[in-house]
Amino acid sequence: MQPTTARFGKFRVLLGNDATPIVYTAPCGFTSKSLTLTKDLTEVNLPDCDDPDAVAWVGRDASSLSASISGEGVAAAESVEKWLDAWESVESVPVKIELEFPAKTITWTGLMHVNSLNPSAEQGGRVTLSVELQSDGELVRTVA
Repeated sequence: MQPTTARFGKFRVLLGNDATPIVYTAPCGFTSKSLTLTKDLTEVNLPDCDDPDAVAWVGRDASSLSASISGEGVAAAESVEKWLDAWESVESVPVKIELEFPAKTITWTGLMHVNSLNPSAEQGGRVTLSVELQSDGELVRTVA
């Protein structure tokens, strides 16, 4: 049996507006994108009570969760101002990430800051754009 997978277009990064309810749209131009979920850990040595000279094992406790998004592609006229507005914003912006499989869709929704926006070009090529976003508080995960 082969695994059930999702294609590129079924992994969406959407930016929200300030309407009520929020309207999310996927900026045009990504040719690659990723979501990184991280967990910060604190460490403590756990001594062996029966043999104090034994090498201690490390115990770890979760201290915080974070998420980041990175993407790159062409600088599309249809979306470049949306990215610039999000980067210039003092406030974090609403973001929705969707990962759609045939039988279920996993969605993360929350606020993120655009912390990096990098247009670039090489002679003979097109202008490209890379972006990075960092979570601002909880991203709520739902499965439907």
